[in-house]
Amino acid sequence: MNINNESGPLSFGEGWGEAFSLPLELIDLQGDGFHLLVDLLVFGQTFKAVLDTGASKSAFDMEIVSGLAPEDQIIHVPDHHAIGLGTTTMERYYVICPELKLGDLVIKDYEAPVFDLAAIKFAYEKLELPPVIGVLGGDILKDYNAVIDYKKLTLTLRA
Repeated sequence: MNINNESGPLSFGEGWGEAFSLPLELIDLQGDGFHLLVDLLVFGQTFKAVLDTGASKSAFDMEIVSGLAPEDQIIHVPDHHAIGLGTTTMERYYVICPELKLGDLVIKDYEAPVFDLAAIKFAYEKLELPPVIGVLGGDILKDYNAVIDYKKLTLTLRA
């Protein structure tokens, strides 16, 4: 795709680094909108995550992460509360993921907030949708210059 500006045509992606294209799954929330799901690999297992452009950070479910990560990789941040998710009273925890893989893109030592996402997991289960580990949010989407293509159902990240 070419974009014209005052200094001449620009080619989309010029100078943006290596591109990683990931397939997206569009799921119908039974008349209540849609979610996009993306596969990610963390702690040696593949999970689905909701692609959430409104989330400031990617975040994972405490129950799932607790069963995978060594105890010393789940850090409690005392006297700090999570912002967002409709509450300011949620205790703040994060996990250090030695490797987070999104397709062929590998992010080393990624620190992700962890929350109790039981309500989301329950809603997905009631709608007979695939379980999710959490959300892929704005931190990764911004840092890797994300492009979402709804027509092709792809997420392109650039390193």
